Order: sequence, then C-alpha cells, then structure tokens
Amino acid sequence: MYGLEKNKNKFNFDLEVELKENPEKAKEIFAKIENYIKELKNLIKKGGKKEELDQWGVLLNGYLSLQKVLNKSIKA
Repeated sequence: MYGLEKNKNKFNFDLEVELKENPEKAKEIFAKIENYIKELKNLIKKGGKKEELDQWGVLLNGYLSLQKVLNKSIKA
C-alpha cells in the first residue's frame, strides 16, 4: 500500500521510537490515558445531554484505541 510493501524496513512513528527509548515517558502517557478513560466513563455514567454523551463516547473510543495502539507498539 502506497509503496510501503516494496520497502522491507519497518516504518516506525516518532511516538513509537520515543516511547521505546524512554520507558518512563511511556508509563507517564499510559497513566494519563487511564485517568482520561476513567473520567470519561464517570461522566457518561452520570448522564447528561445527548450531544454531550455522544461527544464523550467518541472521546472514550479514541482514548481506548490510542491505548491499544500504544500497547501493541511497545510490545513489538
């Protein structure tokens, strides 16, 4: 796809490289993400306007996806 299949070298994003070089920063980022996820879950449980709940749901899905991607990139 987009010419990357011809290149045998694995492509690494800047964030991946930075987190692999500095594990302390990775732990800090994971902690922040966990806090954001907890806060959003609490806001959704409390309820609110439909528009707000939709926005919080989108943010929650985004943070959960970011968490999965970072976990995979650290383990690889």
